[in-house]
Amino acid sequence: MRELTPTEAIDLVGRFEAGQELPEQMRADVRLLGSLLGRVLRESGSPGLYDDVERLRTATIQAYTDETPEAFERAAAIADGFSIERADEVARAFTAYFHLVNLVEEHQRVRILRERGDRPSRSGTPDTIAAAFERLSSEVGEETALARLQALRFHPVFTAHPTEARRRAISTSIRRLSELLSEHDDASEGGTESRRAERRMLEEIDTLWRTAPLRREKPSPVDEVRSVMSVFDETLYTAVPRVYRRIDDILQGEHAGSRAPIVKPFVRVGSWVGGDRDGNPFVTASVTRKAAAIASEHVLLGLERTTQRVGRGLTLDAETTPPSDALVALWHRLRAADEDAAAEIAERSPDEPHRRILLLLARKIAATRTRDADLAYRDPEHLLADLRTVQDSLVAAGAARQAYGALQRLVWQVETYGFHLTELEVRQHSAVHRKVLDELRAGGARSELTEEVLEVFRSIAFVQERFGPRAAGRYIVSFTQSAQDLANVHELAGYAVGPGEQPPVLDVIPLFETFADLQAAPGILAEIVSHPAFVDRLDATGRRLEVMLGYSDSSKDVGPVAANLALYEAQAKIATWAEAERIELTLFHGRGGALGRGGGPANSAILAQPPHSVDGRFKLTEQGEVIFARYGDPDIAMRHIDQVAAAVLTASSPSIERRNRGAAEAFADVAQTMDVASRERFFALVKAPGFAPWFATVTPMEELGHLALGSRPARRGLSVESLEDLRAIPWVFSWTQARINLAGWFGLGTALDAVGDEQRLRDAYEQWPLFRTMIDNVAMSLAKADERIARRYLALGDREDLAQLVMDEMLLTRSWVERITGGDLLGNKPVLQRAVKMRSPYVDALSLLQLRALRALRDAHGENPTPDAEHQRLLLLSVSGVAAGLQNTG
Repeated sequence: MRELTPTEAIDLVGRFEAGQELPEQMRADVRLLGSLLGRVLRESGSPGLYDDVERLRTATIQAYTDETPEAFERAAAIADGFSIERADEVARAFTAYFHLVNLVEEHQRVRILRERGDRPSRSGTPDTIAAAFERLSSEVGEETALARLQALRFHPVFTAHPTEARRRAISTSIRRLSELLSEHDDASEGGTESRRAERRMLEEIDTLWRTAPLRREKPSPVDEVRSVMSVFDETLYTAVPRVYRRIDDILQGEHAGSRAPIVKPFVRVGSWVGGDRDGNPFVTASVTRKAAAIASEHVLLGLERTTQRVGRGLTLDAETTPPSDALVALWHRLRAADEDAAAEIAERSPDEPHRRILLLLARKIAATRTRDADLAYRDPEHLLADLRTVQDSLVAAGAARQAYGALQRLVWQVETYGFHLTELEVRQHSAVHRKVLDELRAGGARSELTEEVLEVFRSIAFVQERFGPRAAGRYIVSFTQSAQDLANVHELAGYAVGPGEQPPVLDVIPLFETFADLQAAPGILAEIVSHPAFVDRLDATGRRLEVMLGYSDSSKDVGPVAANLALYEAQAKIATWAEAERIELTLFHGRGGALGRGGGPANSAILAQPPHSVDGRFKLTEQGEVIFARYGDPDIAMRHIDQVAAAVLTASSPSIERRNRGAAEAFADVAQTMDVASRERFFALVKAPGFAPWFATVTPMEELGHLALGSRPARRGLSVESLEDLRAIPWVFSWTQARINLAGWFGLGTALDAVGDEQRLRDAYEQWPLFRTMIDNVAMSLAKADERIARRYLALGDREDLAQLVMDEMLLTRSWVERITGGDLLGNKPVLQRAVKMRSPYVDALSLLQLRALRALRDAHGENPTPDAEHQRLLLLSVSGVAAGLQNTG
């Protein structure tokens, strides 16, 4: 097939871009940043780079739009024809383009959110807390709805595996570009400020191009802690109280800000970063202590600055706003403890009693941060008591708006974050506990492992003493298989502190991960509530119990369809058991970012849960690039929190519970048929002789171990002969890189074919939320897959039988999903469909470069055991680019 002339190429690209139907402002942003990148490539790239990038871009667009084998072969030939140095540069250029497109999409989302304001969507499902409260009130009455709102809990838990494929330096550069794009929006077109913003964007894109795209070394766990802290500093600290404020404004109307808020703080932020040691030898007891100290430093510094700012603004004269007796007493107490500072502040604010108090409180917070025992607060409750004394004094003096304005926002921040910021959670494998206890019970010398495990409990005790019980009180046991696995944690804590000493306060949480463990969960929980190690703690907490469900290993264990159905069934049984036992249950969802690991829109997943499995409480893991996608921008973070909290509130409404219960009963036969058929199909693939080494050959699974993504090892063991030893993240990431996305859909086509009744399946899609969520997520997964690219990856392995099995299932699944939804993949989600289509040909370019590198590495493997460094670098560059293009690692 001949190469297009320059005029034909421009016409083709123009037609492709016009067909994406982008909003005009978004189209202008893509054009602007794309043109600036092109200029950087011409100025800073090697000679001819820009032309080569355009050649490959045009070819992949033509292959995508024409869908002819000849067009695709020509694009592949161009990718294969570059020198290795040129291929490296081209891969970097396409990756930079994706960073810019991701930025534009985020910018457009923020633009839409600001234009929309507090208006609910047109979907018919409440997607704001205010709308959810209104709907719930209509069903259960306003008093009951208010009680449920005030008991609401949303608990995201940040995890570090994996961190983003892109370096933090790249993320920082993109954030600066985002600010410049906002400045460009505000400037008049063609004016001085507009040109200045464009010049600075050009400079920033040039910096982006010149910044090494790959980390040289894996981040340490402490590096990962600091990375998560950046999200708190830039977004969460201010965004969460803004969410509370916005909801209270809507619910209280004209009275908002002049009386006590209705909204109670419902967000709690957890973290496994620095606490999750299951399979990560780099997370030690020392790291856990450092993680807690870093988080505390960040929040105390934030509270100190906020208290100073609020205090400086409280310039209320004692004559117009007289202090209460309690405030005067507080002043005397603070002055006695900090005489010199009190005298100086009193001189600067002679008749401003409320201001004086806040400025002294800021000094006490600073002393807490620097560990000045004479001034420091013992715990956040004492700070809250002082702030409420100020609040009450203002209300009594008639200054309610000052009491419930900026001061209330500070109160919400203390209530949400305390002195610890994130509730640090420790996780360890049950087998480790058993091994250590066997050694301790036998007596004799203690191994290094045993000493480290015991030191973890001492670290938890230290963190609780230093920052309060909320700072580190949850201990998660991976692969829980009996109540004894949980009791072992309490026994180990006793060994750690010694006879007569008080062990740390622990809520021990079972994690059920595999298919078998999920099925056994209700029986194990029944043992727990009567086990002597748990009875007292249950009584002390008002019979509160947390149970974690793992999405990753169950999906790798039996396939995504059977895993989803098993998770639903386990939740339904656990919720029924908890209700009968009068247990206040919180289900903790170990969802990954990718669809193969339980990812996808959280709000639709919440509304598909079994009755009483949510009950106003939702906790989930937030991983890798998902953290920055959902919480990296304040407007997007606020929208996400509002949406999820609205779904949590709505899920407990009688109508939703009736709908979900009725649908599960009505389509129980469909679920049973799908479960059996999908598992058989999945096992036919993963249990086939030689599957594990074949999988490692046809995907970049082995090479991903060389990418400095996170501190945690990619495998539990050294061998790829056993799929069980492979972690869920590289399992999903590898299939994603190969443009197959198998972990998100394999087995569904066969499951739907086994049901066979198209109309019944369409009815299920309309009436059964769990099924609809499953189908929509698979549609998203298949839309990001590519049949032609997938075939080339599968051809790397000498197993036509397995390759054909994968492709047959992909085509069967696609066919059924399109028949059930009544159109193209994602046809009912036009914004998402547009985003996928706009990116696909550019991702294809990177996939072709990755295939080239992977073939070279596979061909050389037998002859030369030393890795080809140039092709390995190209492969890793393309991995980073594909991850940016698909916005997914694992």
